[in-house]
Parts: sequence; C-alpha cells; structure tokens
Amino acid sequence: MNSYAKEKGLKAVYLKPGEIYIAEAPTAVSTVLGSCVSVTLFNRRLGIGAICHALFPETNGDVNGDGFKYVDYALSKIIEKFDSMGIKLSEIETKLFGGSDIVEMNGEDRLRATVGKQNIDAAFNLIENSKLRLISSDVGGLEGRKIVFYTHTGEVFLKRLNDKKVMH
Repeated sequence: MNSYAKEKGLKAVYLKPGEIYIAEAPTAVSTVLGSCVSVTLFNRRLGIGAICHALFPETNGDVNGDGFKYVDYALSKIIEKFDSMGIKLSEIETKLFGGSDIVEMNGEDRLRATVGKQNIDAAFNLIENSKLRLISSDVGGLEGRKIVFYTHTGEVFLKRLNDKKVMH
C-alpha cells in the first residue's frame, strides 16, 4: 500500500487475476498486470468504484464459477451491479490498463493476435458497445504494469514494470 492510502486510513485490497472488486467504502485496490487487463469503473455522484482483473477476452459459453477471469463476463457483472444501484451508463467513468505482450514471439507467431491484444480488443469493444465513457487507457507494449485504483475518487496510479517474471 502506498503512503497516501496509509495516511488516509484507506482499506487496502490486492486484486488477484480472475477477481472483481466493487467498493462502496473508500479503498485502495492494487494489482499487477501483464497480458491481463483491468477495467476500472467509477461513479462520481455516489463515490463508488469497481475494478476487474481479467485474464482472457471472452467466455465462449459456460463459465463454471470462474467467469470473472473473462473480460466480457467481469465487465457485464460490474455494469449489472451499478445498474442495480441506480447508476446510469452515462455516469460511469471508465479506464483501461494492461494487455502487454510480455512473451517474445517470432516467425508465424507474430502474425497471430496475442492474449494481451485480444484482451485489449475485447475490453475496447465491450466499453464501446456498452456506451461507457472511456476517459483514460494505458495498454499494450512490452512491459507489465502495477496499478493502484482509489475507488472513492476514480484515480489510478500506474507504475511500469520491467521484470517480466512477476507478470500474469
């Protein structure tokens, strides 16, 4: 947890791959991303934030209890929860992070879309098709990222990571 969160007495949560977190109380949510993506959603009127850490782009059917590891499923569940709280899509500030190509590829492999690229494309498509307002993104590239999302302000702090061994 960073010094700001500690100083403000915020709850700290580490978001693991395949998880979502929806906070009604101020929370500092951190996660580390490689080819995975995180989408943050924030409603300024109610001060409510949510984040997902998805490993794969689409469910393609049955999720067997672990649907949050898919971009499409995780994002749809967060949107459903916000809707049940009376939050309109137009009131949601959305940010997208991750989707690195952390594995070197050569030859024919370069012609195929990487998992990171597929995750980015799925997230952008879902955000657009859901009519969410994307206000910031930091995606792709060859480096992982560590992000800290403040659920009560919508702020996201990002640090680029050079050590590819710690990525998911």
